[in-house]
Amino acid sequence: MMNSGDSDSERKDQLKSSNPRPIRWWPALVILLVAAGALIWLRFLQDVINHQNQNLQTAQVVVFTSVALLLWCLFFSRLRWSIRFLVFGGVIGLICLTALLFRIRGVTGDLLPVLEWRWKKPLSSILAIKRPADTGIARPPQAEPVVPTANDYSQFLGPHRNCTVSGPQLARDWKSQAPKLLWRQPIGTAWSGFVVVGSFAVTQEQRGEEEMVVGYDLSSGKPVWFHADTAHYNTTIAGEGPRATPTIVSNRVYTLGATGILNCLDLLTGKLIWTKDIIKDNQSQVNGWGMSGSPLVFDKLVVVSAGGPNGRSLVAYDKETGKPVWSGGSDGAGYSSPLLTTLAGVSQILVFNSSGVAAHETAGGQILWEYPWPKGHPHISMPVILPDDRVLLTSGYGTGSELLRIKKEEKWSASRLWKSIRLKAKFTNVVYRDGYIFGLDDGILVCLDAATGEQKWKDGRYGHGQVILIGNLLLVMAENGDVVLVEPVPQEHRELTRFSALNGKTWNPPALAGELLVVRNDKEAACYRLPVAKQ
Repeated sequence: MMNSGDSDSERKDQLKSSNPRPIRWWPALVILLVAAGALIWLRFLQDVINHQNQNLQTAQVVVFTSVALLLWCLFFSRLRWSIRFLVFGGVIGLICLTALLFRIRGVTGDLLPVLEWRWKKPLSSILAIKRPADTGIARPPQAEPVVPTANDYSQFLGPHRNCTVSGPQLARDWKSQAPKLLWRQPIGTAWSGFVVVGSFAVTQEQRGEEEMVVGYDLSSGKPVWFHADTAHYNTTIAGEGPRATPTIVSNRVYTLGATGILNCLDLLTGKLIWTKDIIKDNQSQVNGWGMSGSPLVFDKLVVVSAGGPNGRSLVAYDKETGKPVWSGGSDGAGYSSPLLTTLAGVSQILVFNSSGVAAHETAGGQILWEYPWPKGHPHISMPVILPDDRVLLTSGYGTGSELLRIKKEEKWSASRLWKSIRLKAKFTNVVYRDGYIFGLDDGILVCLDAATGEQKWKDGRYGHGQVILIGNLLLVMAENGDVVLVEPVPQEHRELTRFSALNGKTWNPPALAGELLVVRNDKEAACYRLPVAKQ
């Protein structure tokens, strides 16, 4: 006979089986509340000086939250096991499906991933199938040398490597007078810019496994010649292809590839005159984002930032023969280009290295003075020379800008006049005009007082693009491919007009040869005739 105790125990077991424990929701709620608080603090409450880190931290919060919710579902939720396995399988399936459908094609200037369909064939491979020579020569090579003109844009950032040209006087309204498209076409992958001399427009490209220098006809966009090296720089984040911009001097084209191949080519035909491997020559190594310094050519020299140890940081070669002439410094290479300037009455070469800026003698490469700069991020933006022997340095990733005074007394000195976090030029370049500095601070245009570093205004979200100062107007090549005209005045941000020149992420520096604006990104190139002001 069953006693009453046994009956009570059976009834409790039946109740448990018919009434399972309730779902434990509170851990999920806590996870979501903590994540929401972290996102609110990251996006709205903290004083953001580094948008790249902000985006990376936001991504980390999202990933950690997703993992925590998945663990809660599997082990702490008290959901039916069939539901737990269904959620787990769904998450794994979604991850696999995303990986099968998409690949990362680099990142934006703020380190947000750029996705594309995985089955889409890379443009560099498509263009490799049909090399420039296969299209036929656009016109016979010139027999006579090209005569330089005042409109030439013959090197990185223009005639003086400072994003500044004297003219022409552009129209301030592109709606009533629209820019005229001369040509627009696909181009090999690269972050190089164009240079223009006479009727030639020259740039660097990646086409398949070949790193190319291509000479185009400026008016039609048709290829005239090309030179190819078997070299291929490519990473998921940095992208692929060469990064430096060619330099044209005396009918010679000087180029530096992403893996360190320094070439001297004939401007008329593209014929190779001499070549050097600056990595091998100087016991250096390729930078994480590729070799990016555009060759500096003056007098009898071509100067490049090799980043080699034991006195081989900055290297000069004979521009006619390629023979080594001098070397100096031991710092690693940055991503900036050498700049020829005069400070305290002395001609010198400035270069923004991995540890700071260094000034070298032009005759023998010896270091005159150095100024340290925070490490841990790329140093890209060119030093800007201001009146009274002042030098502006700036970099992104939360670092900011400093203005230096350079003196030569018993010895050289570089002293800081002011420091500002209000201008953080990541890989864009900065211009100076009439006592004020204009540049993109993490993608937003700002104006600083050059005397004090005080911010006058900040407006205009153009992304991580590039700029050219054209007389009294500032042309901005926005990251999204728009070309914008701004009046550079300290009172306020004055955007005058704009038009869409390219599609997609545009980091490449533009070139302005008179009225002709030549632009490109890693997919396409175009040439526009900009309207000039009516007299």
